[in-house]
Amino acid sequence: MGGHILIEQLEFRGRCGVTPEERARPQPLAVDLELGCRLETAGLSDDLAHTIDYANVARRIVEIGTDQESQLLETLAERLLAALFDEFPVDHIKLWLRKLHPPISFVTRSVGICIERTRLAQQVLRTDPPPASFLLQQLHRLPKGKVLDVASGRGRHALFLASHGYEVDAVDRDEQALAHLSAGARVQRLTGISARVLDLEQPSIEQLNLGHEAYDAVLVFFYLNRPLFPYLIDALKPGGVLLSETFTVDNHIQRRHPRRREFCLAHCELLSLTPRLRVLHYDEGLHEGADGSESVYTAQLAAQKPSAPGPSA
Repeated sequence: MGGHILIEQLEFRGRCGVTPEERARPQPLAVDLELGCRLETAGLSDDLAHTIDYANVARRIVEIGTDQESQLLETLAERLLAALFDEFPVDHIKLWLRKLHPPISFVTRSVGICIERTRLAQQVLRTDPPPASFLLQQLHRLPKGKVLDVASGRGRHALFLASHGYEVDAVDRDEQALAHLSAGARVQRLTGISARVLDLEQPSIEQLNLGHEAYDAVLVFFYLNRPLFPYLIDALKPGGVLLSETFTVDNHIQRRHPRRREFCLAHCELLSLTPRLRVLHYDEGLHEGADGSESVYTAQLAAQKPSAPGPSA
């Protein structure tokens, strides 16, 4: 069961305003907080260590609010949210930040902003670029355990999954991109990521050594190497899930990207590349692009390797 800790009308003086003159003098600000968390353990133990100390929360809000100046309330609010999620075991935050006496005619009380965010949404925002929408939509299908992230690049998916408790093997031939991934893992204090430089298009593809039934899930996003699919399927454990999305030929025709047609899937080709798997979700068409960019034509597949048959009677 969950619950909420409420802090109302926490007041301090901070430097927040669009003009230098407005930031020159601290002005009264107020914060209201609703922190979603688990309270039942503290209710049974009567021990402060089993809950969130709202005095510490209030102290951190005031420290952050008075330490730095900002032009926008939105900027200050993001600083507060980042600190609260980093430092306290909260699952959900609703924050209301207000200027109590704004220099605006006819406003007699306050102006402000209200932001509501989950821990998952906060982690997505901190991943640059954010994980693909298809991964977020299908996350509930991925078994907990070990994941192979194929052509991982700078690690947007590896970092995201590691932050959710997965053990991730990231492979890519771009050594610099993997160095960026490893640096991101250190910054976020994620220990469940292994990065390996690997040329996935070498002539002796059978020597890639991806493992036999080694992974609970395999991810392939916006990378197409048709001969690789049998080895990816072999690397899945029975019951494991393959998650794949990449461009279809429609994107080449409509968007001229990728420039070479062979880097795009024909209609239903992704299904033909994975005949041994049980389809959990499949869709072709116009889908959300990265970072809110122009939508793209892709094929999306979530498919499961059949479980091993049980011993005969």
